[in-house]
Amino acid sequence: MASDFGKKVKITIFGQSHSEAIGVVIDGLPVGEEIDLAEVQKFMARRAPGQNAWSTPRKEGDVPKVVSGLFEGKTCGAPICAIIENTNTRSKDYDKLKDLPRPGHADFTAWVKYDGCNDHRGGGHFSGRLTAPLCFAGAVCKQILERKGIHVGAHILSIKGVKDISFDEVKIDAETMKLVAEKSFPAQDDAAGEKMQAVIAAARDRGDSVGGIVECAVTGLPVGVGEPMFDGLESVLAQAIFAIPAVKGVEFGAGFAVADMFGSENNDDFAYMEDGTVRTRTNNHGGSLGGISSGMPLVFRAAFKPTPSISMEQDTISVSKRENSKLSVEGRHDPCIVPRAVPVVEAAAAVAILDLLCRM
Repeated sequence: MASDFGKKVKITIFGQSHSEAIGVVIDGLPVGEEIDLAEVQKFMARRAPGQNAWSTPRKEGDVPKVVSGLFEGKTCGAPICAIIENTNTRSKDYDKLKDLPRPGHADFTAWVKYDGCNDHRGGGHFSGRLTAPLCFAGAVCKQILERKGIHVGAHILSIKGVKDISFDEVKIDAETMKLVAEKSFPAQDDAAGEKMQAVIAAARDRGDSVGGIVECAVTGLPVGVGEPMFDGLESVLAQAIFAIPAVKGVEFGAGFAVADMFGSENNDDFAYMEDGTVRTRTNNHGGSLGGISSGMPLVFRAAFKPTPSISMEQDTISVSKRENSKLSVEGRHDPCIVPRAVPVVEAAAAVAILDLLCRM
């Protein structure tokens, strides 16, 4: 079971939802980079559970313990290893799931692939809990990127059809992204955010769940980041984003809407700016042409499915009895994972971007 990513900057994530701890190893970081662990903790707090009505009641401090890779507050060339303890597990909530796989989860596929030896508690290694160490890695990479003038930010674009204001794909700036990151509910339009919260609450009260879309932007990328074909900017980013549990779709720029455009509508005309740089007047390409950054803001969106753990009765199977059965999922679960997924998308993007930058 390999859970690693990257060619130059490499991360390996380990642990299970209910194991003693989870963590990440980061190798290949530039040396001499100062890492502010207080800022790392602040970033991780945006993802942490148990803080509000739209997240799971499971409370975890998510305080990373760095056991290697930093010396006097700076990267020293050795791999960084960070461990996050699991302190609030209720494994008994998952006893019946060893026999009754949850619809929408990896319970059945993991049971088959690993001959029933998989840790079923809380989803084991397939749990969204594993996004905590991903956020640690992303927070470290974000600090390095920001010193290079590259900023990564995201917001909730929609939840169950309720939409926020989209990022300006041409003029998005770091300050706009910073402002939305500081909100407890990361939507640009507060009125839209309140409607989204009402939709989440209604689903929770029914024992159901909802999904949504996270929009992310990267500004300050120089022209030339990315490789043709398999290591293209979109290819590498999509691999990182699809590693986030519950992501079912990723699109860049105008995305699937380009299928309904003429070439004259989709093409972004080039122009010299007053400072002599080359930019495009529109940004349907989302900041990437031929898998290489164009100098425009990199803009993409990730679609998240509704949380599959719901208390409503569902049809499943009993693997021991080899017969059809019923299941109501117990335990503590998010009625919508999208708000907590916003920093996770930023983290995955930051890791991917730094890896590509270090290949240049």
